Order: sequence, then C-alpha cells, then structure tokens
Amino acid sequence: MFPFPALARKRTAVAERLERVYRLALDTGHLARFVVFGSFVTDKPEPNDVDVFLVMEDTFDGAKLQGEAALLFDHAAAEVHFGARVFWVRRLGALGGEQTMIEYWQAMRGGGQRGIVEIAEETP
Repeated sequence: MFPFPALARKRTAVAERLERVYRLALDTGHLARFVVFGSFVTDKPEPNDVDVFLVMEDTFDGAKLQGEAALLFDHAAAEVHFGARVFWVRRLGALGGEQTMIEYWQAMRGGGQRGIVEIAEETP
C-alpha cells in the first residue's frame, strides 16, 4: 500500500498511538463508543495525529482517573502526551442523541462529510 517504508513506519506509529488511546479508554470500564476521524482514516500516507471522539457511560467520572488515563480526558494534555486530539462526552451530554452527535463530527466546516470509523470490541 505504501511505496516508501518510512511512510509506512509513520502510519504504523500513529496506529500504535491510536491503539494505546483505545486501550486506556476501554480500561476505564465506561467506554460506550470510540470514533476515529481525521486524516488517519483517509488514504493520506503520513497522518500527523489521530482524532478521536469518545462517548462515555453516564457513570464515568474523569476526576477518579490517574496517570495516563487522566491525561486522555484532558484535551490539551492528550494532544501533547499521545499525539491525539481527544474529544469526549457522557451519553446524556450528547445533544440530540449519540448518533446525531457522531454525525456532527462527520460534517466538515465547508460542507460535505469526512470519513469516520467506529471501533468496537468483538462480542462472542
């Protein structure tokens, strides 16, 4: 897919950051939905970062988190520490409902839609 090994390495590095963010969000025990958008979900060979929108259960309390998990729910800290722009909301805070809010993140400022991918755990 990538003609240059260095480009594949960069995309792989960003993918590893994405996996780390996903695992931390999942490990809170309160992750409802994990949506990825931005350049990472395009065919851009060198995405610089990853953009993530999290829907958390209403019982989620970010003040109880420590270490890296706490950084994940601080937008500025997440961007510096993980190279990820993380946006999040509790289910009840999703104005118009979860699906409407996710579709909002898909809309581009100038019109049109950007690609988004929702990641979910496989259920047996």
